[in-house]
Amino acid sequence: METASEPDIDVPAMISFVRDLVRVRSVHDPGAGPGESAVAALVVARMREFGWEPEVSEVAPGRPNVIATIDGGGGPGPVLAFEGHTDVVTEGDRSEWTVDPFGAEVRDGRIYGRGSADMKAGLAAMMYAAAAVQAAGPFPGTIKVCALADEEGMMLGAKHACATGALAGVDGVIVCEPEAGEVCAVAKGALRLRVDVTGKMAHGAMPQHGRNPLPALGLLLSGLGDLQADLQRRHAAHEHLGPLYLTPTVAAAGTPAQQNVIPRTASAYVDVRTIPGADHADIVARVADLATRACAGSGLRSSVTVIDDRPPVDTPATHPVVACLAAAHEEVTGSPARYGGVPGTTDGTILTRDAGLATVVYGPGGKWIAHQADEFVEISDVVTCARVYARAAVRFTGRAQAARSAA
Repeated sequence: METASEPDIDVPAMISFVRDLVRVRSVHDPGAGPGESAVAALVVARMREFGWEPEVSEVAPGRPNVIATIDGGGGPGPVLAFEGHTDVVTEGDRSEWTVDPFGAEVRDGRIYGRGSADMKAGLAAMMYAAAAVQAAGPFPGTIKVCALADEEGMMLGAKHACATGALAGVDGVIVCEPEAGEVCAVAKGALRLRVDVTGKMAHGAMPQHGRNPLPALGLLLSGLGDLQADLQRRHAAHEHLGPLYLTPTVAAAGTPAQQNVIPRTASAYVDVRTIPGADHADIVARVADLATRACAGSGLRSSVTVIDDRPPVDTPATHPVVACLAAAHEEVTGSPARYGGVPGTTDGTILTRDAGLATVVYGPGGKWIAHQADEFVEISDVVTCARVYARAAVRFTGRAQAARSAA
């Protein structure tokens, strides 16, 4: 059987494509933004130039998923997926930027612009890496290249890909988010909770006729600090993810236009970030118990709604997708892989939760630069990651061939 030669990345074309992607303002801004259709069209066009036949699925109006499947032509073998998202957060206050947020300016070896790191550089790198592997000759197995919508929102693209079976048969996923050269096989989980306290509306001059939910909400917010401390005592900080957090982010009750009215309801939103070993159901139950105790003896009622539940990701370092990526990093850079963790969640969280897929996160750009003004990515970082992706794909898809040879 003919074997693949070393993949050769078309670096100038890849960097030009990164800039093309950054120039498209594909912001996640429900009701106001243009969606991802324009940037997805660029992805589709480039995939077709590579000779691929991408499948486009509309997840929501103007928000398509784009998935290309590349048969290696070398017989049966593992299926590796590369994944990235096409949406970006808004640029925020443009006065904080020293460059055009969508100008894709190149300065001192960096590409500047919203989404340059998070994550249009990763999108381009994974596409050009897959194209290089294919051009190098037949390989066993299959590569899927997935550009999904809505990662910055409720991850509708990843949920749609799982629900429709678009990733059926995948053996491992490399999520190409910016992680500053770290191989991140672990990611924090997330719980989004809303706590509602319901009382009775009344005139502020006659509070005895009402039941005010605000004092109980205050007790709840105060108690969350104690609950967080107790959970942190139970669950030691993770070596890559740090401690578990419960953070109240929104409190709402009444209206300034009616300051003389005791509100009927008050609500708090809580952003919970968990680590492996933490039981989400137990955390929800403890928040609910805290709310019940805050209302005790007052005639108030409380309820807790789980808005979203994203469990932690904990892919073993020995899993082939992690091991192949780490080995590829060492081959390309000459340095051993540095392991880290994702402090938030990525589409990989959904792919693991909903489809049971093994995921690992690794990509160009600084871990902390995302969503900031003057966002940038080092061009050298994009090149390195593309080469690592290509080597990882060769290693991962070649496992079946290596096993046959060893036999």
